[in-house]
Amino acid sequence: MNSLKQIAGGALLALGLLPVQSAAQEGVGDVVYVPTPQVVVDEMLRMAKVGAGDFIIDLGSGDGRMVITAAKKFGARGFGVDLDTELLKLSNENARREGVADRVKFIEQNLFETDLGQATVITTYLLPEMNEKLRPAILRLRPGTRVVAHDYHMGEWHADTQKTLDVPEKTVGNPGKSYLYLWTVPARIAGRWQAQVKTGAQSANWVFDFEQRFQVFDGTAQNGSQKIKLRAPKLDGDKMAFMFFTRPGVNSTRHEFKGTAKGDMIEGTVRIGESGAQTQRSWSAKLVQRAESPQ
Repeated sequence: MNSLKQIAGGALLALGLLPVQSAAQEGVGDVVYVPTPQVVVDEMLRMAKVGAGDFIIDLGSGDGRMVITAAKKFGARGFGVDLDTELLKLSNENARREGVADRVKFIEQNLFETDLGQATVITTYLLPEMNEKLRPAILRLRPGTRVVAHDYHMGEWHADTQKTLDVPEKTVGNPGKSYLYLWTVPARIAGRWQAQVKTGAQSANWVFDFEQRFQVFDGTAQNGSQKIKLRAPKLDGDKMAFMFFTRPGVNSTRHEFKGTAKGDMIEGTVRIGESGAQTQRSWSAKLVQRAESPQ
């Protein structure tokens, strides 16, 4: 996103610094355009680790600098959406001038009606209430999709990474400062999973119960009558990790699980035992009962 979208009548109107008044987003009110400084654009794309294999969608694309920079500096493809026809014309002209018109385009569309399914990276410069309205659609995207926002957060969905930049030329919001937020869309793993750990000719059977809120999860592992709380659970896109100790006490055994969630299946490896004397096995799990995660 290279432009701030705000409901008219807010604090920005009092600044007298707004270059363009664009059309209103449906259900949101009037929209105000304020360009993102180029130094912020560059850092947002670096935070998202944008590369040649990425498809970026900029929601409220303004003069097109976010998508054009992603294509020119990082080799990405993508498109931007906006409702201001003059800005869209300018964006497409800028893309042609910078030699990336074959990889990017800018279209007139309400950002809330935009199909985000192609995206590997989404960028925004929207107020929190607009980010939160978009949040359900973003959370339905492929796990691992990255989202970068300028200045404004996603409510209860806390960022994985955030950064503050000194930007002397910035005169809106908090003048001289820009706040950048990065999220990775997490896999949906909340529920009960029937798992098997292959241990030679036989398999150890476990039941995992996962609770999830956005990218944070917790839960238990159960084998027979033994129920154990997970330790150090971590979820990053479709990649997950956790550990636990069986038979707590002198004869406890350490289990370190890593896996990749793909829909109703998880597959990965588990290291059993202490450092220096571990064995590695493969494991898989099938979802048997999905639980709703409050998102």
